[in-house]
Amino acid sequence: MKRAFSLAELMIVLAILGILAAIVIPHLTSHSTQAKGAVAKDHLRMLRVAIELYPTQHNGVPPGYKNDDPQTSPSSFYFHQQIILEGNYLRKMPENPFNELDTMNVIGNNETFPAEATGDYGWIYQPATKTIRLDWPGTDETGLRYFDY
Repeated sequence: MKRAFSLAELMIVLAILGILAAIVIPHLTSHSTQAKGAVAKDHLRMLRVAIELYPTQHNGVPPGYKNDDPQTSPSSFYFHQQIILEGNYLRKMPENPFNELDTMNVIGNNETFPAEATGDYGWIYQPATKTIRLDWPGTDETGLRYFDY
């Protein structure tokens, strides 16, 4: 006598697995998003410490300016050069955990800091104010914008 599952039994098992997946997947996604938020906060902390430490060793000039001259246009190239390659403040540029970009949109001295994140870069930085933010739209589980971390 052959023993096998009937089509009805297989359908019931698949329905139960589908229901369990529908319950579990949102919880896993929520935890993943919370973890990315925690990583983003930690990366911002590291960047902010480096940005605050750099001027103490370079006559009060924040990183991002060519030859530490705040009259020049700031750029991400000089930031990377000063913080990572020459200064050893960080081993590498941290990635934005949401879009996995380590690029930086550097805002000039007389430019207005953007009001919203676009997600086109990893970070947005303005040397004149020493402000650095996560470039990611949306909010965390508490309603706080990622841009405001």
